[in-house]
Amino acid sequence: MDSAISPNSRPKVSIIVPARNEEANLERCLRSLVMQKGVPFEILIVDDASTDGTRAIAESFTKARQCPFLALNQELINVRVIDAPQPLPDGWTGKANALVAGEKAAQGEWLLFTDADTEHLEGCLATAIAEAMQHRADLLSYSPEQILAGIRQQLIMPVIFGELALQYSPRRVGDPALPDAAANGQYLLVRSKAHRRIGGFASVATELLDDVALARRYKQQRHTIRFRLGRGLVRTRMYSSWNDLRLGWTKNLALLFPNPRELAKKRVSEFNRLLFSLVLAPCWTLFYLSHRSSSGDWFLPAMISLFWLITFTNVAIFYTRVARAHFRFGPTLLSIFGLRSFATLLRESAKAHEEGSVTWRGRAYNTLGPAAHPAASNSK
Repeated sequence: MDSAISPNSRPKVSIIVPARNEEANLERCLRSLVMQKGVPFEILIVDDASTDGTRAIAESFTKARQCPFLALNQELINVRVIDAPQPLPDGWTGKANALVAGEKAAQGEWLLFTDADTEHLEGCLATAIAEAMQHRADLLSYSPEQILAGIRQQLIMPVIFGELALQYSPRRVGDPALPDAAANGQYLLVRSKAHRRIGGFASVATELLDDVALARRYKQQRHTIRFRLGRGLVRTRMYSSWNDLRLGWTKNLALLFPNPRELAKKRVSEFNRLLFSLVLAPCWTLFYLSHRSSSGDWFLPAMISLFWLITFTNVAIFYTRVARAHFRFGPTLLSIFGLRSFATLLRESAKAHEEGSVTWRGRAYNTLGPAAHPAASNSK
C-alpha cells in the first residue's frame, strides 16, 4: 500500500503513550516514534504514577528537538510528559484514566494510542494515516507482530493469538453490516472528532477490556472500523516474564472468550487426541517394521496407514487454525504443546473473574460489580 499523503491533506497526529513502570520498554518505544516521518505529530507520554525510572526516561525525550540529529525531523512538533490524575475516578481502570488525560491534552486531528512496549517501524505512522484515510476509517487498529522470548511464550502465544484471530475475524470486524467489533490497544488510531463524539475512553473507563469495548461503541454508532495484523509496521514483546504473561492473560481471557471453561475443555481434548495420534502412529510403525514377515499380511499396514492419516488430519486442523495468527512455522507447529497451558490460563481467568478480583500493574480490580473497580488499597 502506498503510504504517501498529499501535502494538502497532512493531518496533525497526537501520539498518546500511557506508561506505568515501563522503564524496561519506554526508551525503545520513544526512539521508534520520534523518527517517524510523513505527517506532523506530537508525542504525549502520560506517566501513570510510576515508581521506577519511567518518568526520567520520558522527560529525557522532551529535549528531542534540541538533538541535532532529531532536529532534522521537521515532522516532530513536540514531546510532552503529563501526569495521569490520582487517585483514580471511582470504578475507572488505571490505563483508561491515563488515556483520558492524554486525550484532553491532545491537539491533533488524529489520535494514536499506543503502548510503551511497542516498537514502530520506519514509515508506520504515515502508512497508518494513509490507510485510514483511504478506507475512510474512523478507527484503525493494528495487532502488532509479536516478539516471543523463551520456550514458554513460543509454545503458548501462537495458540492464544490463533484463537483470537478465529474469534475476532478482521474481515467480520471491518464489515459494517455485522456487529463484530475488535481493536488492539497497543496500536489504536482514531479520528479526533469521531473519538470525542462517541465519548472517548471515558465512555469505556470502567471496562477492563477497554480497546474492544471502544471498538464496539464505534461500531454501534456506525463508525467505520479497520482492524488487521500490523506485520512490518509495529511489533511488541508483550510480556518479559512468565508471571507477567500469566497475570495479563488471567485479566483478559475470560473477557475475550464468551465460554472460557468450555473452550478449555475443547483444547485439552484436542491436545489428548493429538498426543495420542503422535505417539501411537510411530509406535505401530516401529512395531510393524521390527516384526514384519513375508506372509503378505495387509491388515497391519492398512491400520498403520489409517493411524498416520488420522495424525496428519488432526495436526492439519490444528495448524490451520493457529496459522491465522501468522507466527513462524516452527512456533506454530510446536504450539501443540502449549494447548494445556492455554487451557490452564483460561480456567484461571474464569476463576479469577468469578471470584471477583484480577490484578494488573500493581492494581487489583473488582470484576463482580457493573464496573472493573480498583481496590482502595491499590489506588496508585
